[in-house]
Amino acid sequence: MGEISDRIQQELKSWPGVTVHDHNFGGLEFRVNGKEMGHMHGDEMVDLPFPKADGKKLIAEGKASRHHFIPQSGWLSYRIEKTEDVAGAIDLFRLQYKRMTSKNSKWWKL
Repeated sequence: MGEISDRIQQELKSWPGVTVHDHNFGGLEFRVNGKEMGHMHGDEMVDLPFPKADGKKLIAEGKASRHHFIPQSGWLSYRIEKTEDVAGAIDLFRLQYKRMTSKNSKWWKL
């Protein structure tokens, strides 16, 4: 892993309850309270599962795109092309973290 993934990993590991694991398809998986928030593919991309309505909104706002491999899944992808894109990746993980740790949030199954 490189500088970009190191920066994202260090930020997410500083949040209460977040753990880092190897991902089944390579890269790193981030979990909060044992549930996957999303994962990284090297320094180039993050994938996160959001409810479809939230995903559509994030896509419409230009904050993410449909999943790069399974676009109808409800998962979103965010490409990291330069170091300035790290903030956008962290923002998506922050939205996911807040959604998943809110007392009013319900975990969904895709």
